[in-house]
Amino acid sequence: MPLHMTKIAYSAESPASLKAWLESHAGAQGGGEALLTTRYLPKRHAEMAGGSLYWIFEHALIGRSPILGFAQRDDGRWHIRLAPVLIPVQTRPRRAHQGWRYLDEKDAPADLGAGEAQGDAMPPRLIGELARLGLV
Repeated sequence: MPLHMTKIAYSAESPASLKAWLESHAGAQGGGEALLTTRYLPKRHAEMAGGSLYWIFEHALIGRSPILGFAQRDDGRWHIRLAPVLIPVQTRPRRAHQGWRYLDEKDAPADLGAGEAQGDAMPPRLIGELARLGLV
């Protein structure tokens, strides 16, 4: 069972803008991957083979991008190498945090099925408000 991580979709205006960001960075890099910079290499990076980065938007997990690996930059920071796709998942409330956090396979939300659309799930803003009220 792979280990996953969560991260805030910082400065994303919507899930669509996050998806566009991923796709635009893949094209800019030319290697078919999006690069996300982090200060430190995760201590458990070896466990993340086959894992994903789950994106938090408006206090809810909304999608995931498969992790392709990690690469050190010249300045000592690290790139998280991501597949340039945003796979929608069943929306689940998640508190905001700085940096990234580990997410076990058993706690990861399932991908949306073929017949489900992102609109079938509750909007992230509504889930965030319900979580704040302690109702989900």
